[in-house]
Amino acid sequence: MKKETILLIVVTLVVGCLVGLIVSQPSNKSSVQKPVVSSAPAVDYQQKIKILKEVVGREPANHNAWVQLGHNFFDSGQQMDAIEAYDKALELDGNDPNVLTDQGVMYRQVGWFDKAVNNFIKANKLNPNHPQSLFNLGLVYRDDLQDTQKAKEAWTRYLKIDPTGKSADNVRVMLDHMENGH
Repeated sequence: MKKETILLIVVTLVVGCLVGLIVSQPSNKSSVQKPVVSSAPAVDYQQKIKILKEVVGREPANHNAWVQLGHNFFDSGQQMDAIEAYDKALELDGNDPNVLTDQGVMYRQVGWFDKAVNNFIKANKLNPNHPQSLFNLGLVYRDDLQDTQKAKEAWTRYLKIDPTGKSADNVRVMLDHMENGH
């Protein structure tokens, strides 16, 4: 791993911890004790994106930095930028089912359903036990392409490989609704 990547990870962790400490410090402005509500610290995606752009500018072959840049664009709702960053990552390593799936989600969000389907299928071919690609494939087929048969096939395969996964109950409900016309 490159020094800059390690530095980026360390800086991100330190900033997150500091923000968490600052947010969780009680105020002494009143004598009334207020309940403490725990929440995740706000993420400064633009700062992380700026740092990652600097890293990929210096190290254009840094696959991990491109992936992280794509994730930050993804998480901040910048679909086209995420698609482009994931493209760069996939040029460096086209055999990453997670990146293909994340890019597929971005394709879906911009309405490029055929590209989304292609990414999910490719991700699942690379790793036939990749449940997230099948879950998302089912969503595109059902919600965007109105192909309930292919949605059922994708979700049935999902349940075969991950019957107790985090979305398994959700998939069962969606399949039930399609079967029983709810």
